[in-house]
Amino acid sequence: MRRDTGETYREMLTRMAHESGIETPTADDLVRLDRRRTGKKLSNTDWESPVDPDAKVARMKNGSTPLGYKPEHAVDLDTGVIVAAPIHPADKGDTNTLEATLEAAARNLATVDMAPAPDTPCDLVTDKGYHSREGLKALANGPWKTRISEPMPAKGILRWHGDEEAQKAVYANRARLKSRIGRKTMRKRGEMVERSFAHVLDRGGMRRAWLRGRENLHKRYLIHVAGFNPMMAPSRSGRLRQLRVAAVSGIAASSDPSA
Repeated sequence: MRRDTGETYREMLTRMAHESGIETPTADDLVRLDRRRTGKKLSNTDWESPVDPDAKVARMKNGSTPLGYKPEHAVDLDTGVIVAAPIHPADKGDTNTLEATLEAAARNLATVDMAPAPDTPCDLVTDKGYHSREGLKALANGPWKTRISEPMPAKGILRWHGDEEAQKAVYANRARLKSRIGRKTMRKRGEMVERSFAHVLDRGGMRRAWLRGRENLHKRYLIHVAGFNPMMAPSRSGRLRQLRVAAVSGIAASSDPSA
């Protein structure tokens, strides 16, 4: 419904039809009016769910715009175990949710004395959606050694405008990404992380959830992740001694000293 008037989409179209001179609009009249009107958009600043205000309008790959949430996975690339699975607002981009997901992963790893530290960093391997200059600058010299896939520049060339810190962070990330270990971990990211999403969202049925509120949805999601993890845990070890890598949707990490 609209935040300002409380109208549903159909009620808004009916009102607009009345204002245009159509006293008893049919469903076809509303469709034609909606198709022809200018300035049509669905914005989270104008619209909200009447039963789940936490849900946000999100554009899917097929062009649809449902109300929903955005899950992210932090995955150990040695075992395939999900070490963090936060639920973010659907209107937040990858670069905006990365920090919160890494904090959740570090917090969970700390419970088993495996949290990354600046002197023993974990490699962080992600897809290009997480690449940003500010993000790389924030992660530099920290507990996460970035190997974030770099997108092509819009005009074929990078301009720094005197930001030497960003230039240094981007070039260092590029060098690590193109190394032998960087190429190897990127291949493992595509295998391990996408597999976890397929199991939880598709086979596990969490692509659609009939719960209201991000907190309730997160509880249900964690139950599905808890069911996925035992399948990936090493059978010979009751404790995950090799839990030293984290991957977020497109992110992966490794604590191998030779990296």
